[in-house]
Amino acid sequence: MRQHRFTAPKGAADLILIRHGETQAAVRGQNFPMVAGQGDPALRPEGHAQAEAVGARLRDHPIDAIYVTTMQRTHQTAAPLAAHLGMTPRVEADLREVFLGDWDGGEFRFRAAAGDPAILRARDRHEWGELPGAETTAAFQLRVRRGLLRIAAAHADELVAVVVHGGVVGAALALATGAKAFSFSGAANGSISRLVVHGEEMIVRGFNDCAHL
Repeated sequence: MRQHRFTAPKGAADLILIRHGETQAAVRGQNFPMVAGQGDPALRPEGHAQAEAVGARLRDHPIDAIYVTTMQRTHQTAAPLAAHLGMTPRVEADLREVFLGDWDGGEFRFRAAAGDPAILRARDRHEWGELPGAETTAAFQLRVRRGLLRIAAAHADELVAVVVHGGVVGAALALATGAKAFSFSGAANGSISRLVVHGEEMIVRGFNDCAHL
């Protein structure tokens, strides 16, 4: 008898979570373009290279659908894979990045680099709401869960590529494992994580795979 090998439960969706490629640098005094109050930077050249690497890595996988968010960086990251597969990505708005409140649009990067006390508190308490005007961790996780379950319900027994954001990857894996909210922060740009969703249950199958980069 051979050792047990994981197989997804009947009716489950197998979600490949891809963090978008690296984006343009923040410039003091110049906000990123905004979409519904959130910064919407485009990919920088390195980010486009990461997107091409993702496309090459996954082009031969039996992917049934591709999802992106409302942010252009996810559309740009998905583009090479979509071209390989001849697919048009679908938009799942609930998987957009966490809203950073008064510091969205680029300011957060400067505050983080300077070690702003609010960011230190947020990391210590696993609470985005420590930032002025920001979305709370509970609200963010609620919509991420809602978006993932909606995709999974539409793709039973299918493999789906979902191009999202670092915060979303972290929230998804924390929800799946019951870990503290920021436990899976720091997924690399262009990295691949994997989540099997069956009904209300989420099973982590991988995190921050960068073998293609």
